Amino acid sequence: MVTSLPTTAYKAGSNSEPNGFTLIELMIVVAVIGVLATIAYPSYQGYAQSTNRADMMSEMQQIALRIESNKINYRRYDRIPLVTIMSTAPAANGSVRFPRSATALYTVTVTPNDATTLSSRDWTITAVPIVTQRMATDGTLTLDNAGEKCRGSVCGLSDEWR
Repeated sequence: MVTSLPTTAYKAGSNSEPNGFTLIELMIVVAVIGVLATIAYPSYQGYAQSTNRADMMSEMQQIALRIESNKINYRRYDRIPLVTIMSTAPAANGSVRFPRSATALYTVTVTPNDATTLSSRDWTITAVPIVTQRMATDGTLTLDNAGEKCRGSVCGLSDEWR
């Protein structure tokens, strides 16, 4: 014995089954998505900026480590080639753009600098945000041979880069 399921015919415009979303429901969903995007986008921008700053700070510390390790190898600062410190050939003014593999956000320099060697035991690494890029409002980062870190005009030996 074969039993079949009862078939129900739906009429267009009948109130027994909904056929889709109403315009008001769609507008509510769009409004909720808009509110969430308004809250989430600034948070994402802040996160991206702090991540880029952390990358730059890490690179500056790596440059400082290369300066000091090369000082140990050469036994004096005046024989340290900048290309060794910066891990890429610097421009004529001794600067390097960072990051090198993507859109550059900072211009990094090591001073004192005569474009070929580091000639003093007193050095400062400076990272200046490129004006046309997204880090332009973040402020200049510096690190010197004494370990003093500055972000803009705030300097010290602890969390000034945050």
